[in-house]
Amino acid sequence: MDTVRTADLERILKKLGNADLIALLVEEISGGDLNTLLLKIFNERLKTSTPSDLLKRYRDNRFVHPAEVDAIQLKQLEMDVLNIAIHHGVTPIQLSPVAPLGCTSVIGPVDQNKVISALRGTEVVSDATNLIALHIADLIKTNNLREDLFRFSTTHRHVRAQFFGNVPGMLPHFDLFCMVTSGVDQGSYGFEKQSLWEHIQVYQSIFKTLFESDIEVIFSERGGYKDSAGLISRVISHGHELQLKNVKISTGTPNKENQYYKGLQFTIKTVIGDKEYYIGDGGFVDWTQKMLENKKERLVISAIGLDRLL
Repeated sequence: MDTVRTADLERILKKLGNADLIALLVEEISGGDLNTLLLKIFNERLKTSTPSDLLKRYRDNRFVHPAEVDAIQLKQLEMDVLNIAIHHGVTPIQLSPVAPLGCTSVIGPVDQNKVISALRGTEVVSDATNLIALHIADLIKTNNLREDLFRFSTTHRHVRAQFFGNVPGMLPHFDLFCMVTSGVDQGSYGFEKQSLWEHIQVYQSIFKTLFESDIEVIFSERGGYKDSAGLISRVISHGHELQLKNVKISTGTPNKENQYYKGLQFTIKTVIGDKEYYIGDGGFVDWTQKMLENKKERLVISAIGLDRLL
């Protein structure tokens, strides 16, 4: 927790006269009881709230304002990219607006403070790929089902809590097109080569069909694989074998300290109307390995921003 938040917390606990309050709430009562307590607190606080108070909260809260984007164009773009993904065998899925509490921070190295935590054991979706990974793990666990590959896509409005000021492109909520592919280790990086290039082929089709633009795929080495450099080499060689048109392949700066992606990260770059976009990225993650406690599980995720394309 950063210094400001720690200072604020100490001030609040001092005002309440109980320095152990956080420990008591975390350790001494169940999640259900904590939820009951917080629901009562919010209920009581809102009893004295007026419509003018509500308007003030709306005006002061950056998360609740409409996006500055053409709604019809955005919906059409969502339909277009989902239809292209279907053509490539990727099944669309409509996610809930909320995810289980800890969906982002428990399986990935993401601070919970960057997420809007909510009541009833939920949080506002900040990364749809986490929620799709949970859905896949549940399918496998509940039905004892392991298809050759699970391929899912979605478009989803994301909310992230970190504040970037007035930095262009850094929005409190934004639309992403996401894909997730799940499989098992096939040896010789078989899953990695197939699944990753399936994602890239979808993006190639999206940008060529909708924007008449080519893409560049930049591969960067990350930690988490025994031979990350060998993984990238095999993946790039497979890409050359596919002889894809309108796809340029390059390599970026290695960063094995990056704990989000495992083995490699790929970045999607394109040029639309003489404007250069680093529009999305993806890579391998170990989320289903952790959830299913199976080292053979493999997962690749990716996403591109849709608001910026409009």
